[in-house]
Amino acid sequence: MDNCVFCRIISGDIPSLRVYEDEECIAALDINPASPGHALIIPKVHKKDLTELDVPEIAHYFAAARLIGERQMEKLGADGFNVVQNNGPAAGQTVLHFHIHVIPRYAGGPQIAAWKQTEPDPGFLREIAERLTSEA
Repeated sequence: MDNCVFCRIISGDIPSLRVYEDEECIAALDINPASPGHALIIPKVHKKDLTELDVPEIAHYFAAARLIGERQMEKLGADGFNVVQNNGPAAGQTVLHFHIHVIPRYAGGPQIAAWKQTEPDPGFLREIAERLTSEA
């Protein structure tokens, strides 16, 4: 897609610092990193989000995320890493081309991915579970 920034990165129209590439995807450093070494796994084929991928594609891209996370720990001294994948603008997806953030985490570093835990009523949780498991 001509107007997709990630498609333009894949084609080479926009420069990137690639840290991994195979036949299906690249990993490039994020230009606005959450921490040093923050990388994006970007498929070479344009698909909007996770719902457009088949299971082998999902497995391939997350295997690439694991590889990059392992390298972040081995080569950059990260103490761990977050794997973040957003679907849709309400979930924080700003580029509508599926991608995975692999964010290295360093001891004592800032909190990156967090949410406030809630204490919902058990009946409400049962209702949610029933809705998610119903066939209709």
